[in-house]
Amino acid sequence: MQLNVYLSGEIHTDWRETIVSACEGLDIDWYGPVTDHSASDDCGVEIFGAESDKFWHDRKGALLNAVRIRTGIERADVLVVCFGEKYRQWNAAFDAGYAAALGKPIIVLHPPEFDHALKEVDAAANAVARTPDEVARALRYLITGAL
Repeated sequence: MQLNVYLSGEIHTDWRETIVSACEGLDIDWYGPVTDHSASDDCGVEIFGAESDKFWHDRKGALLNAVRIRTGIERADVLVVCFGEKYRQWNAAFDAGYAAALGKPIIVLHPPEFDHALKEVDAAANAVARTPDEVARALRYLITGAL
């Protein structure tokens, strides 16, 4: 089986690389947001022109990034969404909600101390993982049917 997997969520750790590396040899096409923070923040003004007001600066980038994010989630067979410890990832929760609205299967990745805060997200998910290795093992199982 081949899967298209969208990796959503925090961009400050190597969880994406850990999962991709652990899934080497599997037939997976990976999608995700732009993880270069400054490129993501500044893409709108770099492409469409400067803005003096930070609100419009951010909005231009957000609108352009939304094209990539929505397209990736719509193409995905599975969404993996990671909530990290350093920052609140409101965008990750939004991505999970969008995927749920589209009927996409969701694997959530977060530490146990986030269980209460993410109870609604977890309830919409098909699986809740604690480590990138658990996510990789779940994807391997989905593709091969083997444990």
